[in-house]
Amino acid sequence: MPRLTRRGWAVLVAAVAAYVCGAWVGFPVLRALGGAGVGAVAAALVVTARRPRVVVTREVYPDRVQRGRPAFARLRVHNDSPRRHGGFTAGDRVDGGFHAVAVRPLAPGADAIYHYELPTSRRGRIQVGPLTLERVDPLGLGRSRLTTGDTTIMWVHPRTYPVHALVAGHPRHHHEGRTSDDSPQGSLDLRDVREYVPGDEVRHLHWKATARTGRLMVRDYVDPNQPRFTALLDTRADLLPPPVFEEAVELTASLMNAAAVAGYRCRLVAAGTDLKLRGGQTAVRQVLDELSELRLSAGAAPLVPVPLTRTADRGGSLVVVLASAYHEDLTTVAALRSHYASLMVITLAGGARTGVEISVPGVRVIRAPNARGGTRRWNVAVTS
Repeated sequence: MPRLTRRGWAVLVAAVAAYVCGAWVGFPVLRALGGAGVGAVAAALVVTARRPRVVVTREVYPDRVQRGRPAFARLRVHNDSPRRHGGFTAGDRVDGGFHAVAVRPLAPGADAIYHYELPTSRRGRIQVGPLTLERVDPLGLGRSRLTTGDTTIMWVHPRTYPVHALVAGHPRHHHEGRTSDDSPQGSLDLRDVREYVPGDEVRHLHWKATARTGRLMVRDYVDPNQPRFTALLDTRADLLPPPVFEEAVELTASLMNAAAVAGYRCRLVAAGTDLKLRGGQTAVRQVLDELSELRLSAGAAPLVPVPLTRTADRGGSLVVVLASAYHEDLTTVAALRSHYASLMVITLAGGARTGVEISVPGVRVIRAPNARGGTRRWNVAVTS
């Protein structure tokens, strides 16, 4: 529906006042000016009442991008009518702002492609759209807007830095006893016999169990010495100012990315988050998506979430990203030492807690100024 702009309302009010004043004092010129103003406003409403009759599609590329890296939207405008189409403005609402492009007049059957850059300064799950088409008359007195099309999601991932993956296996076994420390990686241990689901290896079918139950049953194997990597991220809002938290997220993303690319089983633990992954490129995408939406915890959230203290899915290496290495936090972390082959703590400068930092036996602490510095010191620590 067409509407008047601020200029249009101002012209309309001035035109009506001029007409009334001209009629009151008997000045034909004022009445003419008033009539012309009202006519211009009416013409603006008529012009903008005709909505854009074009097909507009939008693509976002890439749909996943690191914070601060460029990302773009591609608008394709097609005039499928037999008449020449006038110009208009097309744009998207993105992250609280509006990004618009001026679409030139199109001949019948013509196409036009436009690009504009999207904001990536804030990590998160960013909604792009809905697409808004706007037409304004040449005098700027009236406008009409049409919201069309669906929305697109753009994931702004935290930045990652080059990191060496930490190799730390932890022999695990489902029955009494444990496998030997020199068991080759890739060896398999029978954990359970369960019902077949699509995608299971046919060679793992357990025929005796199948005959006994009347359902297809498979052997469920695990790798007793497969490397595992667990990252625990501190999300307590009272200790981590937002800028420090962003550095902590980027550091955690770098460590998780390196472990997943190396094919390790990975686990990301934070307040309200417990993500378990098998490794590989799919795991990289999942963990970065999860970290994109991670936020500080409000209230008195514990450093070690309950799932990490109760679950039996432990082993491998544990890395804890903290605000600072103080007695209470390190003591809490040290309680997990017996469940992992190695345990490291990385602290970042800028935490809100003050006091005297200490050392706890069995817990190696790396102090860093920021995420980039943390990854550099991590690389030195794991290769030395």
